[in-house]
Amino acid sequence: MTEQLLAEPVTQLEIDQRVFDLYDEYCHGRIDRREFLLRSSALALGGLVMAQALLPRYAQAQTVSFTDTRIKPEYVNYPSPGGNSGTMRGYLVAPAGKGPFPAVLVVHENRGLNPYIEDVARRAAVEGFLAFAPDGLSPVGGYPGNDDDGRQLQASLDQGKLRTDLLNGARFVKTHKLSSGKLGVTGFCYGGGVVNYLATALGGDLHAGAPYYGAAAATAEVPKIKAPLLIHYAESDERINAMWPEYESALKKSNVAFEMHKYPGTQHGFHNNSTPRYDEPAAKLSWERTVALFKKNLA
Repeated sequence: MTEQLLAEPVTQLEIDQRVFDLYDEYCHGRIDRREFLLRSSALALGGLVMAQALLPRYAQAQTVSFTDTRIKPEYVNYPSPGGNSGTMRGYLVAPAGKGPFPAVLVVHENRGLNPYIEDVARRAAVEGFLAFAPDGLSPVGGYPGNDDDGRQLQASLDQGKLRTDLLNGARFVKTHKLSSGKLGVTGFCYGGGVVNYLATALGGDLHAGAPYYGAAAATAEVPKIKAPLLIHYAESDERINAMWPEYESALKKSNVAFEMHKYPGTQHGFHNNSTPRYDEPAAKLSWERTVALFKKNLA
């Protein structure tokens, strides 16, 4: 029975919400892979199959090939004073052509620059943006090729210095020779929280931000935000969504331009097309909105 189930794709609707909740704990480092699989198998018939189905399959996440003639991707180093190592590495993807192009920083989740985030950078470049995705794990050798080790490595870093490394990544792409000087930022999960942080840290140097299911900016720092924000939330994401009322109040009090969209029937991580948490309609709509935000504010 198990072999038959493993051979067939498992869809989001077939996965018990309790397994999704455990996966969220696993993704955020509160339990390890072994405990996630064990607890899922004890929850319900087929729980182990559901859990295994949620593990990322990055081959299916690629939507824009790295050989696509519309783009020019390369790995580059950039200086990062005050960060974890002083020099960082990232994935720079330019549209074909001479430029200059408006710049977009793409911030990864809590596991480094994995293939999904690289694909998002390529998607942004296809839309006409100079996309840059830093690898926060550069000081410890870079993304290790799997998310479990990536998550542990990212947790081992000095988190304040990691934020500095990502802030320096934003400054690097904003001032790049192919950049028009206009900067947008998007990010996912941990990266969504970084977008909110960068909005406070960059002030008027940021021109638009689109955080996906990320932790809210510190309330006391919200008055520093000058860029319009397009905030994406999943419906089933209790920990992150609980931050919204206070964040919304602070944004309104500080007269920050923002839109918030909560996508019905979605899980945390709905934009990531490498697991069954992916919700195609919500991912497509949210990305269309993000691209429209950047085209409007980075022109």
